[in-house]
Amino acid sequence: MRRRIVMSMLAGATLLVSTFFGTGTPAAQAADAPAEFGTDWHDPVTAAPPVDRPHTRSCRVTLADVQFRDFTPYRGTYSPPRGCGDRWSKVVLRLDGKVKGRQFDRLGYLHVGGVEILRTSTPEPSPDGIEWHVEKDVTRYSDTFRDARDVEMLIGNVVDDTYTGVIDVHVTLTFYAGRPAQPAPDRVLTLADTPDGTTLTTPRNSERIVAEVYATGSGGGCEEFWYLTVADPASYSCKADHGPYREVQIKVDGQLAGIASPFPNVWTGGWSNPFLWYVLPAPRAFDVRPLEYDLTPYAGLLNDGRPHRVEVSVAGVPAGQSGWSAPVNVLVWQDAHRAHVAGALTGDTASDLANTTTYTPGSENRVDTRAGHRLTVSGYLDTSHGRVTTTVTRTLANTSVHRWTEGENTDGLDATSTDDQTVTVGGHGPTRTTHTHRTYTVNGATTIGTDNRLRTVLALGDRASVVEREGGGRTLRSWIDDTYRGDASYTLDVPRDQRHAVGTSTERYRLHGPEGCYDRSLTTVQGVLTEDRSRC
Repeated sequence: MRRRIVMSMLAGATLLVSTFFGTGTPAAQAADAPAEFGTDWHDPVTAAPPVDRPHTRSCRVTLADVQFRDFTPYRGTYSPPRGCGDRWSKVVLRLDGKVKGRQFDRLGYLHVGGVEILRTSTPEPSPDGIEWHVEKDVTRYSDTFRDARDVEMLIGNVVDDTYTGVIDVHVTLTFYAGRPAQPAPDRVLTLADTPDGTTLTTPRNSERIVAEVYATGSGGGCEEFWYLTVADPASYSCKADHGPYREVQIKVDGQLAGIASPFPNVWTGGWSNPFLWYVLPAPRAFDVRPLEYDLTPYAGLLNDGRPHRVEVSVAGVPAGQSGWSAPVNVLVWQDAHRAHVAGALTGDTASDLANTTTYTPGSENRVDTRAGHRLTVSGYLDTSHGRVTTTVTRTLANTSVHRWTEGENTDGLDATSTDDQTVTVGGHGPTRTTHTHRTYTVNGATTIGTDNRLRTVLALGDRASVVEREGGGRTLRSWIDDTYRGDASYTLDVPRDQRHAVGTSTERYRLHGPEGCYDRSLTTVQGVLTEDRSRC
């Protein structure tokens, strides 16, 4: 399909305070929907706002122009742009993709100088072909872009007589001259592989350190649907020793330094029903956002100039089982007036990881899960502007109810994960506190009827709020709510043209903050975009 549709995703809840709140686009003309899916449908689109671009001089650099047919990575080189300086107000990544024929959803990554700047998945194509577009604000990686670097990109793919879709992508970076609204990190680091594991060596004058982990459960096995796994003695096809709870942990020199709830990614073939996702992907499907960990309390330890062991693991994965990928970037802000910033870790306290599952067998089997964890870390740094203390408290909680019948002909889940983080910074001047509350929800079921019709009804929620306080008074509040709902069915075990597939999907994406609001809703019926409505 030749209609060009802009696909964009926000960089994450922690960037809400600096995100442009647009006014949306005019409502689309209602289109007539066919009785069922045909051989063509609307190109993928999302209700998310486009990346805001400053009105300054810009320069564009191509990172990759490649077709993916197998699992051979693309390797190239990057050179900094000419004519836009080496400090930029914004850097925007753009991926244009197209594919036609028949193909599964595929996962991919893009590295520049070893730094992962994009993790993505692909839509499943129509026989007539689709095009899609992803945008991402990558200003935080500006340090990486100032020098010539190697480029590596891979979207692993299989092309044969059955799966004919060749994935064609073109990726660029556009640089905008000027100062960024928020100071970009001075350094962007990756972990080094050593005989003792992965290590990190930070500049000795680091005064803020944030690790980001692009964690995804994937690979086609049960860890792609980790939130549905069950423990013995429950009779279900996807097993895990401790049930569905997963937690992505980061350790420094063997000590727990950060915890986070992984986002329940659903790719475009997910829940056994690609007809849910042909036009509207699930939240974050095309722009997998990293989990973030504020490691500033550990900066005093890390600033000694020596390498320190850094490990990322996923709690809850069955022993010896693969399926998770978790590459790490480390963002560092430096003290420009000190060669060495000394300090110390003053506290690291974790609760016991709570994780209980209750199995109730019957005509409808049921597993109830309640889990959670809490970690508080504190430290200080003696910076050029005085002693600064940082305390990070993170609290995770998960509840889920998983129901299924014999043969899993009915398989349903109602799950909610919350991830609360409070960062308190004290020193010269008023104490500053930033509280970020994230909520991820999955509610739906897949059923197979006696007529061999598979139906999936599913709702997904990606919500976050950020509240900043200074000296006891609130200085900022922002929130985001990205909600998807879909209902699709088709006949199993028949040729594609006999599936008689039908499906509706909706997405509403809302942002509210000090700069205004953004509110856009999309609706599709049998692959036709029937509503595009903007509020605010």
